[in-house]
Amino acid sequence: MSTAKVDELIFEFSDEKHGNSDYYKDQVYVLGEDGKSMAPLSYILKKMNLANADGLHALGFVHDSFEIFSPENFEVWYEEQFSRKLKTSGLRNIAILHRPNNKTIFDAIETVNKMYEILRRENILLNGKKLPVQLGEWYAKNVFGLRQVKSASQRGFDFYLGDKTAEVMVHWGDQASPKGIKLRKSLVQLSEYCIIVYVARNLMIREICFLDSSFVLRKFASKGHTIFLKDTDISSYFFSHSNKHVDKVKNKIALMKYSMPTLAMKLSEHFS
Repeated sequence: MSTAKVDELIFEFSDEKHGNSDYYKDQVYVLGEDGKSMAPLSYILKKMNLANADGLHALGFVHDSFEIFSPENFEVWYEEQFSRKLKTSGLRNIAILHRPNNKTIFDAIETVNKMYEILRRENILLNGKKLPVQLGEWYAKNVFGLRQVKSASQRGFDFYLGDKTAEVMVHWGDQASPKGIKLRKSLVQLSEYCIIVYVARNLMIREICFLDSSFVLRKFASKGHTIFLKDTDISSYFFSHSNKHVDKVKNKIALMKYSMPTLAMKLSEHFS
């Protein structure tokens, strides 16, 4: 299985019209390398004899809802392929599997880190909000093949691993707070998994912790609305220490690429 084969199938699909097929019902489409050609995920899975999209995630494909990532020509392409218009309301259910430009992203992270260092030295950058959090969420989405879907509530986006909800938390810094990672109990109760991405000050992954929400609630929940996960309590579940949830990793290449060298060395033992 290779990206070249996936692109070949995408171009093969886009070269023909499919007005008499049921592919117009698909809600996930795979974007080709040219940024224009597409094919329904079900078509790719059928042609490659795959049960799900895990193989595509392993090749570096990332799942984004149409509201996050929308190819410019999608609606035109859809109408030409299936001889029918896609209603605006239908776009909310569409998702795109595409390959991010990892070299550009990696170079940008290095540049941003240099700029952050200047701002830290000048005491301008004093906390870790915004960019590191969103970057950490992107890491989780890329590594675990999560689906990021716009939430029906006011909290932005929800993450799904398969059909199960994942609560993604990001900590930015070279050391965790003595109080631990702060989780909202209500959000843990609504999820199946808790994924904690520890982003170092240089914006690379220094650690990942993957926990079942039921375990978190059973072992750490208190009477209040907040759960604190201290390193001393959960370090045995860190990816650097445990391979229990390594099977959840869909994109090993991305995990190794964006991890700190010390973490990457330990991960290589799990993946060997």
